[in-house]
Amino acid sequence: MKFMMMRKADADTENGVMPSEAILQAMADYNERMTQAGVFVGGQGLRPTREGCRIRFRNGEPTVIRGPFEQTEELLAGYSVLEVDSLEDAIAWAKQWPVEDAEGNSTLELRRYFELEDFEPGQAIEKHRALGQLPKEMNIHLTFPGNCREAMEFYAEVTAGTLEAVITYGETPAAADVPADMQDRIVHASLNLKGRRLMGADMNGECYQQPQGAQVHLEYEETEQAERVFNALSEGGTEIMPFAQTFWAHRFGMIRDRFGVQWMISSQLEQCQ
Repeated sequence: MKFMMMRKADADTENGVMPSEAILQAMADYNERMTQAGVFVGGQGLRPTREGCRIRFRNGEPTVIRGPFEQTEELLAGYSVLEVDSLEDAIAWAKQWPVEDAEGNSTLELRRYFELEDFEPGQAIEKHRALGQLPKEMNIHLTFPGNCREAMEFYAEVTAGTLEAVITYGETPAAADVPADMQDRIVHASLNLKGRRLMGADMNGECYQQPQGAQVHLEYEETEQAERVFNALSEGGTEIMPFAQTFWAHRFGMIRDRFGVQWMISSQLEQCQ
């Protein structure tokens, strides 16, 4: 089940006081722990209400009301979306909110999302259900001829992801049946990228086939960050398409890295003029 964890506004947030480096670091560490636990869906901070508005409808007619708004304690300064098993789990994560925020005097509110099962069956609900029939996760699995560890450590460094698992064949219950030259090879590696995973494993002999016809796509908001990743993956590899502006993206490029894996790197489409 999903919960929205809302950070209520206060005088500082409504006055546009920016968070300190210590607060930003504490929040990054907090979000990283939740990401690694697989409960963090996403979240954002919100600018003061003086930069926003409300749209009020009366008899179907909209009226735009410009901020700022009063009753600060009822306003929203930011939110996180958590996917957990129960309200108790959501509370447990909320209680770990960084004490650096507002010197330990912040207020959070948890609200559970509605789920389709909460509504009476009907044609409209079935349409919503059809729109949402996607896998909970889609991950990518790569195979390597014996250099999986090197490749996954390199990808972790380039992407700033978390290498959460690197398991050898010799560490599995089937170790006794594994050839000696495969004991220290990797049977499972997992790189966590904001809850999505790039996984890998070493394959023995003829079982390995160099990847063809598929690419790993990474999209970034910031062009500079996308270019940095493109250049890092290009080292020792082959540039397939230069990192440049296209009609579908502000910047886009393709590489085959030194491990034979093909990548597509882009910055956001919305920036394209």
